[in-house]
Amino acid sequence: MTDQPLLNEIKALIKSSGPMPVWRYMELCLMHPRYGYYVSRDPLGREGDFTTAPEVSQMFGELLGLWTASVWKQMGSPQFLRLIELGPGRGTMMADALRALRVLPPLYQALHIHMVEVNPVLRERQSATLANVRNIAWHDSIDEVPEGPSIILANEFFDVLPIHQMIRHENGWHERVIEIDPNGRLQFGAAPEPTPRFDVLLPPLVRAAPVGAVFEWRPDGEIMKLATRVRDQDGAALIIDYGHLRSDAGDTFQAIARHTFADPLKAPGQADVTAHVDFQALARAAEDVGARVHGPVTQGDFLKRIGIDTRAAALMQKAAPEVATDISVALKRLTDTGRGGMGSMFKVLGISEPRLSGLAGLSDLEQAGEAS
Repeated sequence: MTDQPLLNEIKALIKSSGPMPVWRYMELCLMHPRYGYYVSRDPLGREGDFTTAPEVSQMFGELLGLWTASVWKQMGSPQFLRLIELGPGRGTMMADALRALRVLPPLYQALHIHMVEVNPVLRERQSATLANVRNIAWHDSIDEVPEGPSIILANEFFDVLPIHQMIRHENGWHERVIEIDPNGRLQFGAAPEPTPRFDVLLPPLVRAAPVGAVFEWRPDGEIMKLATRVRDQDGAALIIDYGHLRSDAGDTFQAIARHTFADPLKAPGQADVTAHVDFQALARAAEDVGARVHGPVTQGDFLKRIGIDTRAAALMQKAAPEVATDISVALKRLTDTGRGGMGSMFKVLGISEPRLSGLAGLSDLEQAGEAS
């Protein structure tokens, strides 16, 4: 296995220190300084391992640009605004959002763009995509972004943050770990002793889970940073990811390679490892620090409420027949609830400072297209 240096390193760590918690394994797979998946490659597009919504259609980023404009107006149209994107891929979404925002010169002139990205390969792609954008800076963490009124966009960011997995035994909840089987392969195991009093703070659905059930949780650090920032400095955050509306038991730890599911223990560092996002947990953490929560709603509902059908019709009207077909297919993929569609699998959550009573697309009372 000399062609798998990270696998060899993980095995050596397990042999020297004992079984490795799932969160540590996931962290090494994604962020190992030399062999981590997200520090060494461009994983996007047909040639990569997966495709995100901004790569599906320009409409996605354009509508998030219009959503940004709507929130900016609710904030009182400040003359200075930081537009922050977490995990910005190839820069496609930001480029599309900014193109939409050029029609509103007062906002466009107010913008300072901040890209939070640790992958040097993707930073280069973003820099090329956004070569003509002024007032742009890159950061390793949102902690590095200067203070000020902000709108934060996080599309498929939280799903790659490492998870803890707990498995229920007769005597309580045990931390799930990675160990080495008799044949020298990685396998799942469990810590020998239960985590004391782990069930005390569990949601009711999880507390009633049967023996053998798996529960996943992420530390609240990242969501609390976003919530605290918008609470104290004015603004809002928009989180879009695949996951579930309610905290529940279930094993969602998975690997994606070449657009298909793979064994997450087989080739560490060579596939994207993720887990579904618990939107109820995100909302609870944001509310706990005093931010206002909006939603969550499904991505399909959100995009329809802020006008994707109208935008698609306008684009198709001007397009050649084959291009119009592509637009129609993209619309279906972004909003459809059936197999292959992102409309119901992906959820959208808004977080804002308390005085923003509603955000476009995230209230059942809103009409489609109001962001425009």
